[in-house]
Amino acid sequence: MDRNSNQGNQVPGGVCLWLVLACALTGCATAPESGRWVRTGDPIVDGKTAIAQGPARDRVLWQYRTAVAAMRLGQFAEARTLLDDALATLGGIHGPDPEARRARGLFSPEARKGFLGEPYERVMAYYYRGILYWMDGEIDNARACFRSAQFMDSDAESQEYANDYVLLDYLDGFATVKLGGDGSEALARARKTAKLAQPQDYERDANLLFFVEFGRGPKKYAAGEYGEQLRFLPGSSKVKAVRMRVVDRVLEARPYDDLTFQATTRGGRVMDHVLANKAVFKQTTDSLGTGAIIGGAIMASQQGHDSPVDEIGAGLMVAGLLSKIISAAATPAADTRAWDNLPQYLSFTTSRLSPGDYDLEFEFMDGGGNPIVDRTRQVRVRVEPDRETVVFVSDNNP
Repeated sequence: MDRNSNQGNQVPGGVCLWLVLACALTGCATAPESGRWVRTGDPIVDGKTAIAQGPARDRVLWQYRTAVAAMRLGQFAEARTLLDDALATLGGIHGPDPEARRARGLFSPEARKGFLGEPYERVMAYYYRGILYWMDGEIDNARACFRSAQFMDSDAESQEYANDYVLLDYLDGFATVKLGGDGSEALARARKTAKLAQPQDYERDANLLFFVEFGRGPKKYAAGEYGEQLRFLPGSSKVKAVRMRVVDRVLEARPYDDLTFQATTRGGRVMDHVLANKAVFKQTTDSLGTGAIIGGAIMASQQGHDSPVDEIGAGLMVAGLLSKIISAAATPAADTRAWDNLPQYLSFTTSRLSPGDYDLEFEFMDGGGNPIVDRTRQVRVRVEPDRETVVFVSDNNP
């Protein structure tokens, strides 16, 4: 056999390496699981079905959503179970997660990793669990949850930004007071951070606690050339305050925290959530591929057939094509999965009543102080003689 003919049919070793690499890298991108099921319209039934039958990576997301839906329906035992399971997963946020590691690679989509949520979403998981602990009379565990929520909103490692939720600091201090300690430092932090409303003095003998939320929280979307920028559409709320008629008292709760603000800032600083490494890699490999193809074509066209320069040009074109393929396999798109039934505003207030059963009225008011039609709620509560009665109020309640 002619040696030259045999050599002409061989693929250079470098090209083989590119082919193997390209096959390996492009093979990392897999089709997403469908996770489809029949929806009934019942948020609890649908949420539990999604947890059981949907993709495992979305399990925590559906636990979040279903837990808050259960709280709004008064199904607090259900909410406890869901949040405990979600927080057990969230507690391992710094631990080894094979899917999370793959998602951080250049060739796996962010939405492939197990959902834990952005900081404001993780904060809310601990916040809701803290409310449930206080309902059960476990004030120390409630305070631990509020402090864990503060940690989720801060950067303890680099101390680049700190928690700035007014209500978390306020509740930390109030729980401390209820446990016989001094909550003045936490109250001072809450008042220093407050932008919407100034927190009231602690009512030390209060035995009726109102956790109040209203509005619809922010939504996520992807922006940028490759969808690598995680952005937020602001939440909205017709309700600007809640008026509570408690026997002979009229209380008013105004927002302390705005979840749109919390979603889009850290420590008050506006954040651009950009998957920079993935976007730069994709852009670079695409540009290099284009340049190699053009350069190789020019070299091949200027020399005779089978000349050394012609072979180099052909090799450049192959390398360029493979670089383009690798660029196409890189997936910098931001993860826009969201805890989509969060409120826009959070508030809190307290009162004191003698033990017994009471009918309370809640009016959700607009910016002019007028009750919003069809939003008034009647709630019957029992005030216990030996612990606080916790009432969870949401304009998203059925």
